[in-house]
Amino acid sequence: MNGALTIGTLDGANVEIRKEVGEENFFLFGLTADEVQQRLAAGYHPRDHYAADAELRAAIDLIDSGIFSHGNTELFRPLTQNLLNHDPFMVLADYRSYIECQEQAGRAYRDPGHWTRMAILNVARMGKFSSDRSIHDYCERTWKATPVKVKV
Repeated sequence: MNGALTIGTLDGANVEIRKEVGEENFFLFGLTADEVQQRLAAGYHPRDHYAADAELRAAIDLIDSGIFSHGNTELFRPLTQNLLNHDPFMVLADYRSYIECQEQAGRAYRDPGHWTRMAILNVARMGKFSSDRSIHDYCERTWKATPVKVKV
């Protein structure tokens, strides 16, 4: 509700946010739900993305080098090994799309009029996400909680 523009995948609240603010005011990256299912059915191998993308490989290797952990090459090893061997959220599959989307956001930011318009429309169209409506919706649809009358 602060005008910040969203860069995200089509999951969770992002689906609703993108619908409300307009596709043109949302930076979308990543696989669709159908594409995720297809990849899983075919056998997802995250190391293939690591091997095929020099920039991604350099980033993971840099994390493993210990540069971000005062020389400790084991500190982030569980993270990088999980990405390379399991990657349950398909982070590596979405990496290149994310980089391209960041570049798109950068181009939009360099056009102040365009960026400002997008930010204003995000604010104007975010009313649906007020905390009152959101909490009421979660209580009703997710938690199945009903209001309790309290005498004051």
